[in-house]
Amino acid sequence: MANQRRKESVADRVYEALKEDIFEFRLLPGDRFSEGDIGTRLNVSRTPVREALYRLQREGHVEVLFRSGWQVKPFDFRQVEELYDLRITLERAAVHKICGLAEEPEALRTLTALWNPDHPSERAVGSTVRMLDESFHCDLVAAAGNREMTRIHREITDRLRIVRRLDFSREERVDATYVEHAAILEALRSGMASEAADRLTRHIRASQKAVREITMERIREAAAGNKLPRRPRKY
Repeated sequence: MANQRRKESVADRVYEALKEDIFEFRLLPGDRFSEGDIGTRLNVSRTPVREALYRLQREGHVEVLFRSGWQVKPFDFRQVEELYDLRITLERAAVHKICGLAEEPEALRTLTALWNPDHPSERAVGSTVRMLDESFHCDLVAAAGNREMTRIHREITDRLRIVRRLDFSREERVDATYVEHAAILEALRSGMASEAADRLTRHIRASQKAVREITMERIREAAAGNKLPRRPRKY
């Protein structure tokens, strides 16, 4: 039993390490590798590596190549477009449900305080903004109170995370996010469901447009400072 728990624990840590490498572009879309390569770099046996890779495969991040190892899945931009459309549908529905609640969810007051700072110097910067933006949208959907809607939305968010990362590589998108989030919350707290839904849609469409401009050159630029470590990690 102890050995089984240890094996699962190592597989979990390998999974987290590889997922981080993919999301931080240390492993780029289209990169190929073998289980042995990963095992050597992370200083683990092939068994937990294989378990981690199959988990990442189920989530759509990697794919197995016939007789030639594994590959980080290249971007499927049609799929990205479809996920954005589904995300908009879910978030618009959540906004209307929130406005139909008997009492205002506490989450709205918390988000309002976060996205309406007293001074610009209190704004988050860098990767923190990306994480807060993701939480903003997840918290809005969760506030609607539909658990299945929340679950599906989180799955979509996870699958879009790798491309949304590049949406916050430009300062103007960070500024726009604060302004747009504040406007969405203002409409929501005023009970203006249609206005809030329309503002939310425009906000997400702007992110979607930025994602359409992603090229492998931009991805390599983002990856330039995130090289894989020379020494293997130890688990």
